[in-house]
Amino acid sequence: MLDAAKLAMADLGNNLLTLTVEDTRGDPGNAKDLAIKAITTGSKVVIGPTELPAAQHIAKLSGSTRPPVLALADNFAGGPGVYAVRLSEADSAAAGAAAVAAKGAKKFVLLVAAGSNAAAIEKRVANGLSIYGAALAVTLPYAPADGGAKAVNDMGSLVEAPDAVIVASGDASPTPLLAALKAKGIPGKTVSLIGTNRWLERPMDPSFEGAYIATLDQGETGPIADRFNATFHYPADVNVAYAYDMVALTAGIASAVGPNGFSKQVLENASGFRGSTGLFRFRADGSSQRTMPFYRVEKGALKLVEKSTAGF
Repeated sequence: MLDAAKLAMADLGNNLLTLTVEDTRGDPGNAKDLAIKAITTGSKVVIGPTELPAAQHIAKLSGSTRPPVLALADNFAGGPGVYAVRLSEADSAAAGAAAVAAKGAKKFVLLVAAGSNAAAIEKRVANGLSIYGAALAVTLPYAPADGGAKAVNDMGSLVEAPDAVIVASGDASPTPLLAALKAKGIPGKTVSLIGTNRWLERPMDPSFEGAYIATLDQGETGPIADRFNATFHYPADVNVAYAYDMVALTAGIASAVGPNGFSKQVLENASGFRGSTGLFRFRADGSSQRTMPFYRVEKGALKLVEKSTAGF
């Protein structure tokens, strides 16, 4: 992320921004202290923190005079003025479900790993489906430790003939639950299986075959990834893309609007922004929305179905 920020400064920011870099040492407490220091000492915008507890703490602080925070923590839900930058599992699940609903599916089941993110995922998926006149027939939280077998059995007794099943597995591997679904004939001719970006944090498994997944377009990062590799001599990953995009965004705002342009109106522009992670926008509640490609897993690889899920 530091190298990505350096590249973005060289490309766009050197004549517009003063970038101060702080080392959190990966410690949430230190990250929290540094973030509080940043928002109280005259910064126009704060990029980070990457530590989830620190981002959550900042989001709970009151005060309308603080600068906007572009949080880089994984699985951060956002808060007013504290924007979640990274693609969340809720967004990936909602985009995938909406893409299947757009093809005519109406009745959906959500199998979601129990935990703090489950309610947010359910809400986002339900909202995404409603646009197409589809709905969640049932949401079944499951404990990854038991492989989800009970949830799969419960689904069979609660829902007759669903059109699609969404599996939001969180930190855990989806493979045990997918095995239980496969034993029930899912995916099949009449039932689609929808995964999320979190599946792709693990090696592609044979149990993923036939599933649909909405996730970031790796092709979008191509130009930056090539220059990053040439400059720093190691491959770029998604962390590079996110960090580059946030420095590039701040430089773009400073150039277009000036140093006092980091307002809610600018950052929450409904048209959004295009970066190396695709088209995205920030909402008033601090969450982000992204358009992204829609894939199907075929022979252990992602095969493009649509270049972009439906827009914002």
